[in-house]
Amino acid sequence: MALKITDECINCDVCEPACPNRAITMGAEYYEINPDRCTECVGHFDEPQCAALCPVACIPKDESRPETREQLLAKYRRLQEIN
Repeated sequence: MALKITDECINCDVCEPACPNRAITMGAEYYEINPDRCTECVGHFDEPQCAALCPVACIPKDESRPETREQLLAKYRRLQEIN
C-alpha cells in the first residue's frame, strides 16, 4: 500500500530527496505522497526511505490503498519504463 504524510509533518525536507520514485512533493501546507508513484521503495530498498528518515514519524501506510508486495513491484516496474 502507498504511504501518506500526516499533518504532523514539520516540512523538514528530508523525505522528498530520499524518494527514489519522485512520489513526494510539497503540498499546500506540508509534503504529500502521490500514491500512484509510491512503491514503499519496493524495487529500490528494503524499507521505505521517507518513513525511515522522518524525524517525527508522520509517514504511515495509507490503509485506504491496500497493495501487495507483488502489486508494488509491478508499479515499480511500470515506473521504471516511464522514467
